[in-house]
Amino acid sequence: MEQRKHWWNGKWGRLARRDVFLRVDGDRWHIEQRAGGAEGVSRFYEYDGADEAEATVRALLEGADGWRELSPRPPGGWGASNG
Repeated sequence: MEQRKHWWNGKWGRLARRDVFLRVDGDRWHIEQRAGGAEGVSRFYEYDGADEAEATVRALLEGADGWRELSPRPPGGWGASNG
């Protein structure tokens, strides 16, 4: 499964932090909506097409939170050797 995008509401702490992840696996699109950081509670959505998945992401990102798109990690993680 490949992570395509990640959004964060810019807030720290278990009670305030929220994340939205957009992932793809073959022709299936997956969204994870997480509240509470890495150990929080997640809700999952699965779609056959990108258009449906992107519409759901737009709906999840609506509201007062100052959502920020985070860059995915490069293959091999940070600091991986390129040669």
